[in-house]
Amino acid sequence: MTATVTAPVSASPSRPRAALRLFGSFFRRAPFSAFWGVVAALIVAMAVAAPVIAPYPPLKSDFRAMQKPPDEKHWFGTDQIGRDTLSRVIYGSQTSLTVALGAVLFGTTVGALWGLACGYFGGRFDMVSQRIIEFLQSFPDLILAMAIAMALGGGLFTVIVAIAITRIPFGGRVIRSVVLSLKEMQYVEAARGIGASHKRLMFRHILPQCVAPYLILATTHLGVAIVIEASLGFLGVGIPPPMPTWGNMLADSLNAGLVPPWWLVLFPGLAITVTVLAFNLLGDGIRDLLDPRLRGSV
Repeated sequence: MTATVTAPVSASPSRPRAALRLFGSFFRRAPFSAFWGVVAALIVAMAVAAPVIAPYPPLKSDFRAMQKPPDEKHWFGTDQIGRDTLSRVIYGSQTSLTVALGAVLFGTTVGALWGLACGYFGGRFDMVSQRIIEFLQSFPDLILAMAIAMALGGGLFTVIVAIAITRIPFGGRVIRSVVLSLKEMQYVEAARGIGASHKRLMFRHILPQCVAPYLILATTHLGVAIVIEASLGFLGVGIPPPMPTWGNMLADSLNAGLVPPWWLVLFPGLAITVTVLAFNLLGDGIRDLLDPRLRGSV
């Protein structure tokens, strides 16, 4: 009689459990950055759930409560035409984060792919590309974004493109430096020796090793993109009213009188400050976690 032995089934953790385990490891290594990561996640959740949690429509005016300070009905007060400031701050997070995420993903991805090609091929293509990148970096980010936004006209897509162009040089420079060291590694030389094509070498053997610096760039540049978007809105060359953004809310407060009411300045400015701080400190924690030279000290 032969006994049938059943091989034990390996209980692989589910994806939510693996995500919780990863967050637990991140929280143990960098509790301060993990806390701000939770704050950033809550801000993103607020933006997604804006139609549900906002107490009033962001464009609805109440002419019986114009420019009222915070009270039990309007927690953040109202603006000069009676719109609820809390609702506009909540909806402003939706617009500002959409612009920042779109600009950073587009700009950093284009810059990363450009840097991958520059670092891998080198030669004249790399030399010309670096001169173009240096030309873009010679302008301050806000000035360059303002010039592009004014040339293309106001609008959501225009602002995303304008901010994305300012992110391209950083992604290109960082990923190029990573590729220059990776393409001399032994495993890349071995793959080249067995006849791997340029496409396979770039996208199968080199590009996966660039994911960590890409994530760090994208996370840390979110805060910069939010500041640029708010600055464009404040200067009047960003997303035009009446769509609420934190920048044009600050610009609107200047029209409320010689001395702007404190609540029209405090709450949008506080939203910008907390959001930028959260993404910047989260990016610092991700950098320390993914950098093998810093893992032991985190």
